[in-house]
Amino acid sequence: MAVLSWKHHTLIQSLLERGPQTEKEFHSIFTAITGQNPGTHQGKFNDYLLKINRELSYVQLDLRACRDPYDGRVYYGVVNNVSDEQSKLGTKYSVPQIAFFKAIVEAIAQDATAEGCICNMDVLNIRLENQVLNSSGSQSQDGSLGIPAAFRNFTMSQKERTLDQLVKDKWLCYTEDDNVGVGVRSVLDLRGWFNNAGVPSCEVCNEAGLKAKLCPNEGCTVRIHQYCLKKIFSQKGVIVCPSCETQWEYQPPKAEPVELEDEETEPMQSQPSSRPTQSQSSLRMKRKRQRVSKNDDSNTVGGSSQVDTKRVTRSSAHLR
Repeated sequence: MAVLSWKHHTLIQSLLERGPQTEKEFHSIFTAITGQNPGTHQGKFNDYLLKINRELSYVQLDLRACRDPYDGRVYYGVVNNVSDEQSKLGTKYSVPQIAFFKAIVEAIAQDATAEGCICNMDVLNIRLENQVLNSSGSQSQDGSLGIPAAFRNFTMSQKERTLDQLVKDKWLCYTEDDNVGVGVRSVLDLRGWFNNAGVPSCEVCNEAGLKAKLCPNEGCTVRIHQYCLKKIFSQKGVIVCPSCETQWEYQPPKAEPVELEDEETEPMQSQPSSRPTQSQSSLRMKRKRQRVSKNDDSNTVGGSSQVDTKRVTRSSAHLR
């Protein structure tokens, strides 16, 4: 068994302590520790990661990279390889909070329109009892027996606090339009879950196509991330579906290079500058919630105003 040096330990500790780091941040840490730039010493950088992962495998951990599905930025993080996905949240969250998180991720993953997000009000109106019913496959006559009291009494304010904490911990994120999306920590940790849940992969990078463009041919299931489309377009100038050969219309996002340059001037930010920060989004979310949650704590998961997060088909989405 190879022995890790203090440099390897420091790299691991930086990710455990700070959470997922952007490629720029992690490269900066690596340079500060080793005195070598990964850009010019890629082989040395890869050797460090390989050696770390050999040792982490003994405790079912893995240091891996992923791309943020919303902007394509690369993140590094240490993840748990245990098959029980709920255990990845650890003991910090209660059982109802874990069920709430799982319901949000399922709603995003099952959206056939690949918007990669769910609106804030739909998040707060999620029915936690569906998590119990889906796992048990049975329901009593009154629909309440067998559902834990903690699930039935999970109030709107508890959902709000849990949502804010999940965003802070990077399990979820706020998108540019103030919707709720998956955070980079979920993208890192739940790669296997997305695959098992049947989320179609991006045809280019083979990662889960949570936030992606769909083939214009409605009979085709191909998905491609926006940033992957940009890469193809810059190389070929035209995009043709690799499955049905339908030509895609593509317009590169405006002002995106400026945003990327701005965010590189702040190397220690953990969220892209093109997105609202957690505190900014929380303020906007709270203003919205105040208009719809006057009877805050009285609105539990059994209320009639709650939504059922079923799969949305592409044809039904056009009617919205």
